[in-house]
Amino acid sequence: MEDLWCVAVAIFQLWVFVVVFFIMFPAMFGLSLGVTGVYIQILVKIFEWATVRIQRGRQEQSSLPVPLHTGIIERASGSMQEQMGQLRRSQPTAAGEFCLSDAMYFCKKGLESIVDDQVTQRFSSEELASWNLLTRTNQNFYYISLRLTIIWGLGVFVRYCILFPLRIALAIIGLSWLVIGTTVVGFLPEGSVKNWLSELVHLTCYRICARGLSATIHYHNKENRPKKGGICVANHTTPIDVVILANDGCYAMVGQIHGGLMGVLQRSMVRSCPHVWFERSEMKDRHTVTSRLRDHIAAKTKLPILIFPEGTCVNNTSVMMFKKGSFEIEGTIHPVAIKYDPRLGDAFWNSSKYNMVSYLLRMMTSWAIVVNVWYLPPMTIQ
Repeated sequence: MEDLWCVAVAIFQLWVFVVVFFIMFPAMFGLSLGVTGVYIQILVKIFEWATVRIQRGRQEQSSLPVPLHTGIIERASGSMQEQMGQLRRSQPTAAGEFCLSDAMYFCKKGLESIVDDQVTQRFSSEELASWNLLTRTNQNFYYISLRLTIIWGLGVFVRYCILFPLRIALAIIGLSWLVIGTTVVGFLPEGSVKNWLSELVHLTCYRICARGLSATIHYHNKENRPKKGGICVANHTTPIDVVILANDGCYAMVGQIHGGLMGVLQRSMVRSCPHVWFERSEMKDRHTVTSRLRDHIAAKTKLPILIFPEGTCVNNTSVMMFKKGSFEIEGTIHPVAIKYDPRLGDAFWNSSKYNMVSYLLRMMTSWAIVVNVWYLPPMTIQ
């Protein structure tokens, strides 16, 4: 029994050593050992093999069910003219004679367009063309071969028994350091030293949290990176958009005051950095929000404000119309485009289907987060 205990302690010490010296310390300094890149390349090769194997299996097994339709409405194939012709041939009526089924057909097509329009489709997860060994991202997977099933089982073991505990530990460390660090910095007097330490704490903690999601982030056109005294606007897919952007620079957040764990984070962060948090009643007063934002950007030494003008999370296949409130302030706008790679995990947060805890659990049991960030040229009101 003592031997087993010694082995368990040795394994735990090795695990802590790996977490601290090979993940946390490189993350704090913005360095990468290249392990994640190799890991992603291996996954992509496995996905390509699995896709070829599934396609071959479907050809060999003609008895497989027809792939499920992934939309809200199962639309009939073919043009409207062909469908009308088939409908008319099924009913013996004289040429040119009125048929009630004609009107019903057009009512059906109209209702389909209303229920499953382009806007509605933006609030459902993007369906992948190939399977990435996550059953949550493709409904069209059926049993193909024993080898493919074994690889899927190994993937479940790796994601839930190896990656998930590691990511939970990194997330706890990152958030704990964020609360403690910002609280301590908040006691310092206002000045350049406090601002520098605040940015350092935020940047370090967000980088640790990003490693907790196995995030690989590629930043493009860094010369256009948002500067102090400006407003950064970006498309919104997930709450971790903040973590993705804050890995390359600090921002002042704008949002509603929450309770619980989120409230603890907000209260600790605002002590060291001029984030703009609003009460629910203030959020309804557009003039109050605009006034506070204008006062913030008037001080050119304050961090750029980060705003998601879509006002909700969209599935990263398109961009919804922006709310105009953030553009009524006379300041420099720094547009940013964020695009996630859905092959390794679906980053979209469907808030009507999943709460924050279940969503984060899904993210931490995905393969990885691969994202490209483009800094676009700054703009001002003409």
